[in-house]
Amino acid sequence: MASLLPSPHAATEHLKASLVFSFASIAKNVILGGVKSVTVHDMKDASMRDLGSQFFLTEKDFGVNRAKACQERLLELNPYVPVSASTSPLSDDFLKHFRVVVLTDSTREEQLRVSAFCHAHDIALIIGSTNGLFGQIFCDFGENFEVVDTNGESPVSAMVAGITKEENSVVTCLDESRHGLEDGDHVTFSEVQGMTELNGCKPIPIKVLGPFTFSIGDTTKFSDYVRGGIVTQVKMPKIVKFKSLEESLKDPEFLMTDFGKFDRPGVMHLTYQTMQDFVEKKGCLPKPWSEGDADTFLEMFKEVNAASPSKVEEFDEGFVKMFAKICSGDLVAMNAVIGGIIAQEVMKGCSGKFTPIKQWLYFDALECLPEDTSSLTEELCAPSGNRYDPQVAIFGKGFQEKLGRQKYFVVGAGAIGCELLKNFAMLGLGLVKDGGQIVVTDMDLIEKSNLNRQFLFRPWDVQKAKSNTAAAAVKVMNPDVNIVAHQNRVGPETERLYDDTFFEALDGVANALDNVEARLYMDRRCVYYRKPLLESGTLGTKGNVQVVVPHLTESYGSSQDPPEKSIPICTLKNFPNAIEHTLQWARDMFEGEFRQAAENAAQYLQDSKFMERALKLPGSQPVETLDSVKRALVDDRPHTFEDCVLWARKSYAEQFNNQIVQLLHNFPKDQTTSSGEPFWSGPKRCPHSIRFNSNKDLHLDYVVAAANLKAEVYGIPQVRDRQAVKDMVDKIEIPEFVPKSGVKIAVTDAEAEAQSNQVDSERVSNLQAAIPSATSFGSLKLKPLEFEKDDDSNFHMDFIVAASNLRAENYDIAPADRHKSKLIAGKIIPAIATTTSLVSGLVSLELLKLVQGHRKLELFKNGFVNLALPFFGFSEPIQAPTNKYYDKEWTLWDRFEVDGEMTLENFIKYFEEEHQLEITMLSQGVSMLYSFFMPPAKRNERMALPMSEVVKKVSKKKIEPHVRALVLELCANDKDGEDVEVPYVKYNLPQ
Repeated sequence: MASLLPSPHAATEHLKASLVFSFASIAKNVILGGVKSVTVHDMKDASMRDLGSQFFLTEKDFGVNRAKACQERLLELNPYVPVSASTSPLSDDFLKHFRVVVLTDSTREEQLRVSAFCHAHDIALIIGSTNGLFGQIFCDFGENFEVVDTNGESPVSAMVAGITKEENSVVTCLDESRHGLEDGDHVTFSEVQGMTELNGCKPIPIKVLGPFTFSIGDTTKFSDYVRGGIVTQVKMPKIVKFKSLEESLKDPEFLMTDFGKFDRPGVMHLTYQTMQDFVEKKGCLPKPWSEGDADTFLEMFKEVNAASPSKVEEFDEGFVKMFAKICSGDLVAMNAVIGGIIAQEVMKGCSGKFTPIKQWLYFDALECLPEDTSSLTEELCAPSGNRYDPQVAIFGKGFQEKLGRQKYFVVGAGAIGCELLKNFAMLGLGLVKDGGQIVVTDMDLIEKSNLNRQFLFRPWDVQKAKSNTAAAAVKVMNPDVNIVAHQNRVGPETERLYDDTFFEALDGVANALDNVEARLYMDRRCVYYRKPLLESGTLGTKGNVQVVVPHLTESYGSSQDPPEKSIPICTLKNFPNAIEHTLQWARDMFEGEFRQAAENAAQYLQDSKFMERALKLPGSQPVETLDSVKRALVDDRPHTFEDCVLWARKSYAEQFNNQIVQLLHNFPKDQTTSSGEPFWSGPKRCPHSIRFNSNKDLHLDYVVAAANLKAEVYGIPQVRDRQAVKDMVDKIEIPEFVPKSGVKIAVTDAEAEAQSNQVDSERVSNLQAAIPSATSFGSLKLKPLEFEKDDDSNFHMDFIVAASNLRAENYDIAPADRHKSKLIAGKIIPAIATTTSLVSGLVSLELLKLVQGHRKLELFKNGFVNLALPFFGFSEPIQAPTNKYYDKEWTLWDRFEVDGEMTLENFIKYFEEEHQLEITMLSQGVSMLYSFFMPPAKRNERMALPMSEVVKKVSKKKIEPHVRALVLELCANDKDGEDVEVPYVKYNLPQ
């Protein structure tokens, strides 16, 4: 949680937030983000109305200044960020100390005055507001704001295949992948042979010619290009000019948030000005759902529009009146959206990183209202003196009660999970008094690294269960909420808990997961039980939201992102050219040495049929499996820690010296290909071996980590004293390695695959004979190690970093520090508080639509956002694709429902008679129950059995007591004998 770097033109960095609407959301996000210091400003005392969305306030704070009441709670979020509270007027003398000023609850007069001062003194100003289902943001970062990184993406690099010597020199990259550069990008070069003037040159602007080529201008005075080289993008600063608030009100620039609402920003720009006129004239906002106030507001809007330099020629009067009817409301979901965006703008103002909003952003979520609003009256939306009054002002009392009755399942209590639980609790979802409930499950414990984005957790919660801690935290925010915490992984193993009874009682599911496998599983469950699913995810400043509505939309699993591009086997084994390759190699080595080998050996010791199963594995797997068992139990088995150090030292020699020497023996530095080109060129970097030297930290790091991990696997006491390990390793002598002739090294993936498919029966027999019987090892127990990136004391990351950087040194690849190594090797998806806040707000808006019972596709919004650019894209969900057999249309939400019990023969007849379908194949999971090509004896044997007995017989598993129905997949022909696609079968078992 390091502080942001000072901006070039500011000696100090502060955030000053004059607040109230989303004070909690903005302050929380910037504190977690690590700004240098924060001052929160407020001149109002806490009241009941604040409890609707200000999640750091409780009833005990009534009558206390809101800034002072929240100060201590904000300080808990990040010990590195000082937080002060101010209740003084916003004088010029006060404002001059800040780098960024945020106004969220101020008059037009104050906004104009603060804007003039900030613009003149180069202080970034952000103004934000939410009113009901409407939101507004204004940014002014001054006349000459320097953006040091417009998009936050890592600089792209590519390998050079050729550079021409001419006035408009053309650089051609290797055709392994596109260069990824754009016109106007700047680049520099390294490792170019021949045209060495380019190495380390000042950034050169480029013109893109194609996916693999670009021009860098005149190279006629340079040396002739020979070969090689790496081109790397250089991020160049960009100056952005902003207008003051006064100027921008007259001549606004809008950032579109929804291209389906192209005319909205211009109208909302004027409705917000009309709202300020209304407050100045009437002393308050329009009353909720007051027709009289809405009519007055409309007439005032027409006057404002007629006099405005940014006049709109056409507008929807109903839209303007709707603004008036709900603008006095306050909604935590809107605050999360606007608060998340504003907090990221604060970071931009402090650091110059990412592109700021220029200059107005307007956002609305009117789709959350009921399709027919005629029942919402001033009386039904009047305040009752409770915490939900600001929401009732938008949706009415009946909808608030409906929220309280909801039963929702939140899967995951990490970054998004914390935000969702906060939003759901503040909305009044699942209340005790209304019979509602929120169930949250997460099997993980809180790690220190979670604290910078999972805001419900504090340092003293580390190693506590996430779900329990999160549930307790939101219960403090809203004691009315009925929340139950579980510590279970969702999957087939917990279906006896999350069974038919559990799912059938739910109104919906909200995923807050960090892996695709679990997302797909929950998606399948929601489709099966026909429950709405709210899906979301983040990747740094990027976020997405998908809403899955039964019988209306496609499901999450209907379309997926393409799989991540895998690293070729040969690149990993012999020809790495990037730090990502060496880190993956180190991670694979960890898994092979400390998990897989130990797992195989442990199974051999415990399972008498392990050898029999290993011999049946395909290709070279029997050799690999038995070899790992032999190494773990015979060759490399340590008895003392000194043995572990000896193994680690031998491992070092093998990985970073011997293998490289052998590789260079097979392919010498001057090796050429059949076409006469150098073998070691392009993506193949020529390596060099590294002799062990215990005086070099990286060398000793490897031995210390490897020896201690080996000791843990075998239950040998560890030695963490580096000097003691150094003394041990200095006594070891390793004989000089002599490369062998006849060793085959795969150069292509095809060769590597061919080698892996070879069956070496003789070696299998030799290995089998060399492994003693399991009983001869007595009480030996091995502990396979599961990779854990966040525990700095377990040597896991120590090993990965050392192994990766040593291999990088072998191939002259720039090393990676521990932080970068952890991100890549741990496959960490970066999450930041601003994006999770925004995404959770968007999810919560979709939840409101589901509770409204919307059935029109166009009322729902799937979203993709990138706060760095900034970019906001919303679209209708994709309708569930329709299939057809005969004249019957069906989607993924449909199925055949068959009540059992019946025999297989009667089941087949049922489909022939009821649906005119001839079943050609029938399966349950991976078990084939019936097929037309099945041997007659086997088929006839099953025909007379009840379906449940057929399933048990084929799967060789009993049907668990909690299972009330079987899912059966069938292939079928129609009456013309044509193959037709049909839904699955839900076969209901007798209860």
